[in-house]
Amino acid sequence: MPQPRMMLVVTGDDFGYCPRRNQGIVDCFQAGGISNVSLLVNTTAAKEAADLAKRHNIPIGLHANLSEGIPVCQSVQQASTLINHHGFFHGKMGFRQALERGQLSMKQVELELSAQVRQFRELTGHLPHHMDGHQHIHVLPEVREVFAQVLSDFSIPYTRVPVEPGLHSCPWLPVHLQRFCTQVEKDALDSIPVFTRYGIRWPDVYLGLTTMGQNMSVPNLQRALSHALAAGHSGTTSSSASGSNQSVVTAELMVHPGYPSHPDEGGCGEGPDDFSQSADRQHELNVLREPSLLALYSQERVQLCAFKDL
Repeated sequence: MPQPRMMLVVTGDDFGYCPRRNQGIVDCFQAGGISNVSLLVNTTAAKEAADLAKRHNIPIGLHANLSEGIPVCQSVQQASTLINHHGFFHGKMGFRQALERGQLSMKQVELELSAQVRQFRELTGHLPHHMDGHQHIHVLPEVREVFAQVLSDFSIPYTRVPVEPGLHSCPWLPVHLQRFCTQVEKDALDSIPVFTRYGIRWPDVYLGLTTMGQNMSVPNLQRALSHALAAGHSGTTSSSASGSNQSVVTAELMVHPGYPSHPDEGGCGEGPDDFSQSADRQHELNVLREPSLLALYSQERVQLCAFKDL
């Protein structure tokens, strides 16, 4: 086989969210649609997910969570700036608002992230080879510094930097999503000097903001891949921190396949959210297993791999 043009990590996020998400992710991995998973450790089906990863030899990393459900660290569960009066994290936007108001203790962020790494090790028997953030919390101001320190402390080599080529020429994203993705991109760009200082690595190119849910299709994925290849080969990517051969672009595609959650099953202590119960999960699963997509990878010399293969 000729040398690949791209080594692509296709990461199924939110592994552990519920039994139906777990089964969908395993089915997707076995069909060749994903090559890597990211585990939420504070979920109801985290142990089942870790056991499935062992059984099916699925490469697994940590999806650090500071925004949904109940903390893992006992001291943070009892009284902390990271939880509301119900004992739950503040939520995707609530976490960001509390951070902007200066209400969050970074010491408590460090305690919780470290506790989640230790919980991951307890569930899987090893440290994560990569660690990213649920709802992109890991690139937020202040948090990114603590996050990088925790990765350094545990010698976790890889993270995710969500800067996607082609994001601003994407007409199908609604205005509110375009605004959120643009902010994620700004935070991610500001994280690069921090992650670089700690010696943390990430693939040359990131994909996934423009192809979530119903926006995932073979043509849209083909567009994203061509943007990624162009950005990678022109040297306009966020980093060459992967240390890869310059003729091979390394990339990560973030995906969320699964079977829709039942209303009363799963989640991180509050039950599953709308995102997990929607038909979008099944839609992503179907697209990622499409024979035409797998043929496209072959045609474009895209080789699926895990972070440990980079």
